[in-house]
Amino acid sequence: MGEEVRGVESNPLQMSDDDRPLRNTKLNPKNDRSRDHGFINILNVDLKALLVFGSLAFLIVVFLIYHFVNSAVEAQKPRVITPFPAPKVMDLPLFQGEHKESLYWGTYRPNVYFGIRARTPRSLIAGLMWIGMKDGRYFMRHVCQNEDELKTYGWTHHNGRDYGHQVLVDQDMTLTTSFLKSKRDGSGYGGDWAVRIDVQSEKSKLDEDMMKTPHLFFYLADEDGNALSLSRDFSDIREDSLLAFGSRTDVGGWHLHLESMDDLEVHYSGFKTPHIHNLSDLVQQNLAAQARKFGHLQLSDTSDDSPNILVFQISGRIPFKMDIAFVSGTDSESSRVKERVSSLTGTILASQLNEKQKEFNDRFKRCFNLTDKLDSESMTVGKAAFGNLLGGIGYFYGQSKISLPRNSNLKSGDNFLSYWPAELYTAVPSRPFFPRGFLWDEGFHQLLIRHWDIHISLDIIGHWLDLMNVDGWIPREQILGAEALSKVPEEFVLQHPTNGNPPTLFLVLRDIVCSVKKNKFTAVETLEISSFLERAFIRLEAWFQWFNTTQSGKDVSSYFWHGRDNATTRELNPKTLSSGLDDYPRASHPSEEERHLDLRCWILLAADCVHSISKLLKKENEAGKEYGLTAKILSDFELLNQMHFDEAYAAYLDFGNHTERVRLSWQVKGSNNYATRELVREVSERPKLRLVPHIGYVSLFPFMGRIIPPESWILEKQLNLISNRSILWTDYGLRSLSRTSSLYMKYNTEHDPPYWRGPIWMNMNYMILSSLHHYSKEDGPYRDMAKIIYKDLRSNLIRNVVRNYNQTGFVWEQYDQRKGKGKGTRLFTGWTSLIVLIMAEAYGEC
Repeated sequence: MGEEVRGVESNPLQMSDDDRPLRNTKLNPKNDRSRDHGFINILNVDLKALLVFGSLAFLIVVFLIYHFVNSAVEAQKPRVITPFPAPKVMDLPLFQGEHKESLYWGTYRPNVYFGIRARTPRSLIAGLMWIGMKDGRYFMRHVCQNEDELKTYGWTHHNGRDYGHQVLVDQDMTLTTSFLKSKRDGSGYGGDWAVRIDVQSEKSKLDEDMMKTPHLFFYLADEDGNALSLSRDFSDIREDSLLAFGSRTDVGGWHLHLESMDDLEVHYSGFKTPHIHNLSDLVQQNLAAQARKFGHLQLSDTSDDSPNILVFQISGRIPFKMDIAFVSGTDSESSRVKERVSSLTGTILASQLNEKQKEFNDRFKRCFNLTDKLDSESMTVGKAAFGNLLGGIGYFYGQSKISLPRNSNLKSGDNFLSYWPAELYTAVPSRPFFPRGFLWDEGFHQLLIRHWDIHISLDIIGHWLDLMNVDGWIPREQILGAEALSKVPEEFVLQHPTNGNPPTLFLVLRDIVCSVKKNKFTAVETLEISSFLERAFIRLEAWFQWFNTTQSGKDVSSYFWHGRDNATTRELNPKTLSSGLDDYPRASHPSEEERHLDLRCWILLAADCVHSISKLLKKENEAGKEYGLTAKILSDFELLNQMHFDEAYAAYLDFGNHTERVRLSWQVKGSNNYATRELVREVSERPKLRLVPHIGYVSLFPFMGRIIPPESWILEKQLNLISNRSILWTDYGLRSLSRTSSLYMKYNTEHDPPYWRGPIWMNMNYMILSSLHHYSKEDGPYRDMAKIIYKDLRSNLIRNVVRNYNQTGFVWEQYDQRKGKGKGTRLFTGWTSLIVLIMAEAYGEC
């Protein structure tokens, strides 16, 4: 909307330019022979005036028509796909200039094993594929997939900016990919980058592996469709290392070079296609055609006309290594291409990579104050978890699909509306399974990243806030672009504008504000943070108001998560996906009478954070006072107890229309001599309004929010719930749902296994541990009790994550509460990376 308004305002200026020759026309005295006011002269003057007036009138009419048509279009545009009407956070000066250029290139394609792109919608992208073996068959490795069954993979080191080191183990072959960025005189925008690929095998298999010739495929693809040019001859890369070259408006001319001291064979194929996300299919089809014709796996050494994709097959005997250098700005007179390629390959590259790895190791210890707190084994796991979190940061561009509102009058052939085209720079929960942005995960990611690089953290938060619509809503799952869409089941693509997600970005914003107040940042950083908060404040207010109004319950200061299915016949307990806790037990019968305890505490966090920011920015107007008042009401201990505390259970619980007499039972349906079985929800008792008797993570939200006074007997009850082995305690962390719950480890449908009904999750354990740490330092009768529980829980969590990593090679999404085994998706270095903050005992500044 803002752009269209600016377009309208520019029209009067255009009219002035068009009319200037008429308005500046004067009568020439030399041609005014009689100097009288006869008919002819008067007619000439009037005619010119008339022309001026007529032209102006015509343009004014055009302007008004344009304005009213645009206004009508805007009026018809659904609010849900209308951007928030305020200056974008990402337009701030602190995100421009050197900062923007320094982050231009990166490993921003987390869905592939190794991929590079720029932070621009239509980028030049690069990546790696290879042929792996499984059960005696060849398989192409490209997109991260659990079913590939790599022994391990992931960034063991990554600084988020210009360096990363990754190890991938596929059967008996070990690939290491190292990434380095460089900005030198003569470079184009964003600078240059290099990749070192090192191929090794297990020593026990060395003789056998020496006979193998692994096939690697490195590619370049231009999403903008620009033609890529092949070098005339790369049969001998030692003589001429140039593989390809081209030009783009962003980086100017560019070259791609391959250098190696080993004997390598290089083949190629060129493709012209607008579709980049199915690149591995194109390569496999080419290889299959060659195999059928000639009986060997080798690219065809052919190319389409003006290809925008070039794939290079690089083969050699194990062990071997190669360096690939991309240099930009090659069309400038001072490009010094040969010198720059030399600095990005060979021994100079090796030296730089070693120095960068040492810098990462030293900074990791210093940043998280880990020097005396960890053994070397735990340190290795911590660096791998955090390195892959930074290495998993991605850049996405596209349009979210928004579900049509109910009773919508919009006539569309689709069942969705398209959000405006938008970009998102974000960390991701899991490269193989969730390689895209998730709103509630991102707040936990930033609790870590903000310690490492406050500018990257603010950049990511700013991108998320710029996705806000005019109502203050942000889609909770971001599926932007074809690559991201290719990894998402269809039923999860549509985003529902009635549904929220825990506003966890307030967790990191609260910490940042507290750090500013305690002078933890430099003077320059403090000014930049203040500038950021000043620009973001109106969006944060709108986000809070969206939650406070759309998710409010029937009772004052009550809230409930929208989006639960009250008509389901398949789910044992209707899921609450918007809460982030998916199948965690809520009231058996969703209704507007529900009161969700966790949402109440999230809104308290948001109100308190917005209030703190308003004070920091000296915006203590009526609105600021309202946020403070809301926070005061929601933190009222007596009111909280009246609405959510159950004396019999000595625990905090949700409230809603509930019965425990619900089960799934098989029903047989049939017709025409054909019978089918269905697992159907069966209710044998009328539900009633009551506290919902399920103890788990939700029951501890007032504890996590530190609402409970340190001297209260209820605090002792909370500590008892945490430490009781029959309820939440295990030797591996706190389980998500009590063993005493009727839904503990129960399937929600025939094919929907328990998710938040027992397994151990790191984000909730971190928040609970943080509050244990808080209460262990507060004066009160339960201080020592909190300290003991804190120490044991922290030790259990660290030990189990490290043990699993050593056994499996991965950090996991969740952990089994019985034996501590990693569960769910592997390489889940999203919020499970919070283990680093647990190791560091870093729980925020507030």
